[in-house]
Amino acid sequence: MGMSVTISAATEQDAEQIFRLQYLCFQSEAALYGNYRIDPLVQTLDSVRAEVAADCVFVARLGEEVVGSVRGSVTDDGSAAIGKLCVHPRLQGHGIGARLLRAAESALTEQRGATRFRLEAGHRSEGNLRLYRKVGYEAVGTSKGADGVPMIVLEKLAGTYATTA
Repeated sequence: MGMSVTISAATEQDAEQIFRLQYLCFQSEAALYGNYRIDPLVQTLDSVRAEVAADCVFVARLGEEVVGSVRGSVTDDGSAAIGKLCVHPRLQGHGIGARLLRAAESALTEQRGATRFRLEAGHRSEGNLRLYRKVGYEAVGTSKGADGVPMIVLEKLAGTYATTA
């Protein structure tokens, strides 16, 4: 490739690339559950723009191309909800997802006072669950997504980073 992937805070100009990347990346999740109405596939561009403006959003870039993204926001109880982590299929398995998570966790802790992190993964999403466990998340319960997909809820305390990440 010749270029390295960089991680940075998303800007307003990144919203459209994030929107397209998210649509591409979550196709495999939709296929896994036979449900193409999952939130990342039905989210609007305006909604992505609003999240970029209000939330803690990071992107991975290869040159000018956005090849990964993650979002997070802090709730009233000090928990940070992290979601919509995605990495372009051609670049998965190279640590980009872990780097995006680390960037979001650091910013949510340092800039927004997060004391713990919470995320959800579909119960059949073994690759995602493996990544989350590798970087220190532990299953704490289950829920059902608005789209009906059974989810596993994972958490970890702020400041705890797995040595393998």
